[in-house]
Amino acid sequence: MRILKSKREGEIIRLFDPWGSPLCTCPFKYTLNPYTGCSFFCVYCYATAYIGRRKSTPKKNYLERLLKDLRKIDKRLPINMSTSSDPYPPVEEKMLLTRTTLQILSKHGLRVLITTKGTLYTRDIDIIRASFMAVTPTITTINKGISSKIEPYAPLPSERINALNVLEENNVPFGVRIDPILPYINDDPKEIEELVSILSTYRNLDFIVTSTFKARPDSLSRVIEVFPELETRYKRLYREEGKWMHGYWYLSQKMRLKLLKPVFESARKYGIKYAHCREGFAGKEYFTAASCDGTHLLYPPYR
Repeated sequence: MRILKSKREGEIIRLFDPWGSPLCTCPFKYTLNPYTGCSFFCVYCYATAYIGRRKSTPKKNYLERLLKDLRKIDKRLPINMSTSSDPYPPVEEKMLLTRTTLQILSKHGLRVLITTKGTLYTRDIDIIRASFMAVTPTITTINKGISSKIEPYAPLPSERINALNVLEENNVPFGVRIDPILPYINDDPKEIEELVSILSTYRNLDFIVTSTFKARPDSLSRVIEVFPELETRYKRLYREEGKWMHGYWYLSQKMRLKLLKPVFESARKYGIKYAHCREGFAGKEYFTAASCDGTHLLYPPYR
């Protein structure tokens, strides 16, 4: 797979640039968000720093702008839906904005990577399976109690796992995002291995990608508000022992490796390829997948 670089972008189909971080290993691609805001209200969300903390709403004149952008962009590049506002919020069931987008992109022969905590992509499987498309659902934990606190309005972990059956039945390639890992919250090695064990039963699962929670001032405050008992630990880990890098507070390298190790070890145990997101760790000990984001699933031999 070879993805060419391009400077061409539109008004809403934008080149993906995660704060200009040199630690990003994503192949060159576009990002497209039909909605702004996000109704899942995940406490760790990084995007609230620039899209705000509000319910998902369609972008103004979205479809008109989308069609206009399709005349400008480099159609050789893949499009990632969505990197800041989930493409499958509850309102999508009635709005059909993401479904209409997929229909349009498919008609133009574009390659589309769908990243979501939602399960409504199962409704659109007819388009996905017949197009150059793949899915990377996020399943942060199998613990219902923890999920209800950190992702209060997203589908339950069990619902997200069950939705994978539709991808399997329709032979759609997919990866799973186990991220972010938050210290002392969803970092239990036994629960992580249990999740990876369940994922290993799906033959169309190609890889797992993981990352540690990278804090911004607003997201750090939200996590502490939900878990007040962790306030002292989190301020020490992030503000004192951590480091401000590329727009975020990072945990120390030692702590990040400790949190990610159970994911890497479980993936190796069950024969699953794995990757990390913006951690800066080099070598096959930490990265064996063909890409960190799943872009490789859009090309032969997968599609």
